[in-house]
Amino acid sequence: MIRISKSDVSMDVLWLDQSDVQSLLDMHSTIEAVEKGFRQHGLKKVQMPPKSYLYFQKYNGDLRTMPVYIEEEDIAGVKIVNVHPDNHQKGLPTVMAVIVLNSTQTGAPLAIMDGTFITDMRTGAAGGVAAKCLARKNSHVVGMVGVGDQARTQLLALSVIMDIQEVKLFCRNMNHCNRFEKDMSHVMSCEFLKKDNIKDVCDCDILVTTTPVREPVVRSEWVKDGTHINAIGADAKGKEELDPELLLRAKVVVDDIIQASHSGEINVPLSKGIITEKDIFCELGEVVSGIHSGRQSYDEITIFDSTGLAVQDVVTANMIYRKALEQDIGQSIRIL
Repeated sequence: MIRISKSDVSMDVLWLDQSDVQSLLDMHSTIEAVEKGFRQHGLKKVQMPPKSYLYFQKYNGDLRTMPVYIEEEDIAGVKIVNVHPDNHQKGLPTVMAVIVLNSTQTGAPLAIMDGTFITDMRTGAAGGVAAKCLARKNSHVVGMVGVGDQARTQLLALSVIMDIQEVKLFCRNMNHCNRFEKDMSHVMSCEFLKKDNIKDVCDCDILVTTTPVREPVVRSEWVKDGTHINAIGADAKGKEELDPELLLRAKVVVDDIIQASHSGEINVPLSKGIITEKDIFCELGEVVSGIHSGRQSYDEITIFDSTGLAVQDVVTANMIYRKALEQDIGQSIRIL
């Protein structure tokens, strides 16, 4: 039996906490990285099994693992992330994550970093990339159903790729709308309008839904022709935010067809036979890479079904890792 002592092998890993990650990440660079990741996904140069779930029904939460290998970039890693909606009652984030980057040559871990901020930013960036590809070029009015952390980064990303003049907000708790307006007013200049019902919010150019609901809250008849929708909230089996009739009216683009089929906006109507896979136009990466076209007419409704992909996390984490090495940020920790 061969024994390897600590003196024979040493391995240092870069640790980046949330403050480190925040200092290295902005929305412009996140959109750039995420768009690159979607392009690689569209070109089928990514190994990425669907995210796996552990369900903690006793605590109304789940734990997800999300591995990926981006072949052309020679990047590999995994994100471990939870979703516990009741955490806000305990003063904890409802979503928390950690990302591990691994050497493709040896498999050894290269970096371990906070993934919570990355998750928020890369999800917002995906919405920005989708709107860039699918929304009308003269879009100026955004409707927001839900005003949590995900809504903030969605709006931030949209502000990077379009000239936002008006934002309509709906949340069951008006105090949350007030806080959202106060926070976002510091980073963008536009008019914020708080609405008493979702129908009024749907009168917009780009609609963003970021709720955890399991029954549709956006009705088809409320959505006018030409609207683009970023459907963000449905990220697990049984969740849906949009009236299935709306999906039948629209060009539906998913981030990943396999993953969206079991955990995205399309998962419930697919399971009920209301829609079929033939009603799904394509994956976003196929639009980004030019395999399929995006918006083809001024009046068509487009929907981006976002479940969140490991390729978004790891391509963003790798960008952060490279910047950290260049700027000597983070802490080296020895794990052997």
